[in-house]
Amino acid sequence: MAGRFITFEGIDGAGKSTHIPAVASHLRERESHVVCTREPGGTSLAESLRNLILHAPMDALTETLLIFGARRDHLQSVIVPALARGATVLCDRFTDATFAYQGAGRGFELDTLSRLERWVQGDLQPDLTLWFDLEPALALARAAGSRNPDRFEEEDLAFFERVRSGYRARQEQRPERFVRIDAAEEKRGVEEQVIAALKARGW
Repeated sequence: MAGRFITFEGIDGAGKSTHIPAVASHLRERESHVVCTREPGGTSLAESLRNLILHAPMDALTETLLIFGARRDHLQSVIVPALARGATVLCDRFTDATFAYQGAGRGFELDTLSRLERWVQGDLQPDLTLWFDLEPALALARAAGSRNPDRFEEEDLAFFERVRSGYRARQEQRPERFVRIDAAEEKRGVEEQVIAALKARGW
């Protein structure tokens, strides 16, 4: 692929989505085309599946299959064509979130997730993953009252502790593409960490 693929990861309340516009602005000053998207979502079909995933009761297997179904459509319709055009794709969550939330959080089998990952996306992996790491208790306090909670946001502290451990495990397995961002800092400090991670790669 001619383009670059950057993903933003972290538990709910870590603030990752807040910093995507700043990254997009930074990159647009240096190149012609940046695509911002999200998971689950990014296409009409995937957004419809997102609504089900976030709000409809279901078991872990159904949840996981819907997420990978949405991802497949998103990859085919948005991510892969944009990368082929040479664009930089900024994606709010990707497969690392599935390993963290459905794997570590829900206790879904990691071997099955790995098989689905290979089946749905082949060898495609992000070029850079910015992991916004934050203590779950602080993340939940930040998110409290900001909107009506979805199925994930209604989970307890122990769930988000497991999710955080899932992200840590992915970072340890793939240190070449992960950059840990200390999301406990003030917004300006977090943004400086993010921009530094881009500049360290010459972006």
